[in-house]
Amino acid sequence: MQNEKAGLYIHIPFCQSKCAYCNFYSITSVNLMPQFVAGLVNEIKLYQRQFDAFDTVYIGGGTPSLLSSGQLSDILSTINKFHKLDKETEITMEVNPGDVSVEYFKSLLSLGINRLNIGVQSFDDKILRFLGRRHSANEARQAIRHARAAGFKNLGIDLIYGVYGQSINLWKKTLAQALPFRPEHLSCYELTLEASAPLYKRYLEKKIKKLNEKQQKKFFFTTAEELGKAGYIHYEVSNFARKNNFKSRHNMKYWRHTPYLGLGPAAHSFFKNRRWWNVKSVKDYLNNVPQGISPVESEEILTAEQLKLETLFLALRTKDGIDLRAYQKRFRTDLLEEKKMVIESLINSKLLELKKGFLRPTLAGMAVADSLALI
Repeated sequence: MQNEKAGLYIHIPFCQSKCAYCNFYSITSVNLMPQFVAGLVNEIKLYQRQFDAFDTVYIGGGTPSLLSSGQLSDILSTINKFHKLDKETEITMEVNPGDVSVEYFKSLLSLGINRLNIGVQSFDDKILRFLGRRHSANEARQAIRHARAAGFKNLGIDLIYGVYGQSINLWKKTLAQALPFRPEHLSCYELTLEASAPLYKRYLEKKIKKLNEKQQKKFFFTTAEELGKAGYIHYEVSNFARKNNFKSRHNMKYWRHTPYLGLGPAAHSFFKNRRWWNVKSVKDYLNNVPQGISPVESEEILTAEQLKLETLFLALRTKDGIDLRAYQKRFRTDLLEEKKMVIESLINSKLLELKKGFLRPTLAGMAVADSLALI
């Protein structure tokens, strides 16, 4: 897996408004967007010797769909000029349903963007308002139709469950409204709240209870069952693909612990045993990159034990699990021998299974994936 080409992530740190649950870095003023795009172009050039080629590009945020087609063209043309992109490069862009039209989607296709993630989150207006989303359920449906009309054949939809006031039946209805669009990919995330998110404070003030473990599992297994019946492959804890070739190739790099470069404020990068991250401020970022100065804020060098732990944590979130031969080659240790008693216990508990040289989580194991890495 370490011989795979690197992935490129580009963080667009602008939003028209902040969602109540969001903990990703962004600002609500777009005044600095032109300077940011110019700065991003400079940052792309800084890495031309360290990363010569990418086979996935992911433009996230923030709200990347606030960028004009001209600004996106500047970004993508610079990547093509200073780094090699495969002909089959997966180029994904996140879009907000309220920002887009058929014409905008056509312009994205013309630039080489071939995969979309539409941040629908819900088809229920009440839940959208609770989450602080600025689009309506109707706008979400319209955005999907526009994407199809423009010619997109690789379309992902993001949905959130576990929201206050959302019953299992309402969640099933949400899934049922998504399926007729035949999205190639569905990401279904449980609502998680960081202490800095406005919604977290609302939960505390109104004494709203978060899902307990039993409720979490009910939503998880319901999602797996409903999408499984519709023919989707449950290939990662929160991710489903209509076919194997529609899995998110970019996100697979994270789960496989392969190299990736992150550009833009607060973006993280990983190569071999080094992880580094940029300053978490548009202004600080723009104090550096226009002059050709790296905006990296800090870094960490991971020990062999840290790398092993991360490899376990990430791989056991996926249906593929851990390639035991590749693990032994990389870390010079036999995982089955090293963790024999724990692994046997988890297999007996039907949380893990051993098949054809892979240690994989069962569906029940994926439901508690975060704890499996503690083996």
